[in-house]
Amino acid sequence: MSTSSLTSAKPSAVAARRGVRSLQKGAQTRAAILDAALGLASHMGLEGLSIGALADVTKMSKSGVFAHFGSREELQIAVVREYHAKFEEEVFFTAIRQPRGLPRLRALFERWVHRTSVEVDSGCIYISGAVEFDDRPGPVREALVGMVRDWHAAIRKAILLAQEVGHLVPDADPDQVLFEMHGLILSLHHDARFLRSPGALARARTGLERILDSFATPAGRKADAQTRQTPPHPAPASPAPSRKRA
Repeated sequence: MSTSSLTSAKPSAVAARRGVRSLQKGAQTRAAILDAALGLASHMGLEGLSIGALADVTKMSKSGVFAHFGSREELQIAVVREYHAKFEEEVFFTAIRQPRGLPRLRALFERWVHRTSVEVDSGCIYISGAVEFDDRPGPVREALVGMVRDWHAAIRKAILLAQEVGHLVPDADPDQVLFEMHGLILSLHHDARFLRSPGALARARTGLERILDSFATPAGRKADAQTRQTPPHPAPASPAPSRKRA
């Protein structure tokens, strides 16, 4: 390569590096805005989100926030997706480390219960969003419905797998089991957050035992008992959990 070629290449390389740094900074700024938006939405609901409120919290200009999302609706949808991603990491990807069957189904419910109990003081975007958008068609409602249906599908699959391995009776209706499990979560959220009932968490867990009493097989109870007696293994540092459904 000639000296002139090297000289002409240097500005391009510098510009490329600057472009990469600019993209990285932009992604970091967007992530910070989204994190603040998620905090606001957890306390104020998706309808409480606005470009102005977010600009105040992040100490940015409205135009700066707007540049990353374009509209309030896009911001709301981004928050729904971010919430879903965090929910998956904390609940789903942790629980599926358990063996298929009743141990995994219980783990999914326990992680779900834990998440709900932690959100008593902030609020669940799935639940508050359903109240805000239950009768309001549009992209935000569609995003919420899609995420909740994804989660329900994961629970339903765990129920079906529990039947396949002989941990739940074959004639158990997966949709009914899912309905009852979700009902316990909704009751827990209502009684703990709205009524401030101190016994709500224990009652939710008692409710699960009643469901399992109705549908678990002897083999399922044995596997469940063995798993509960075994100390949980620490999560591996790497690799990161795959997002492929187990």
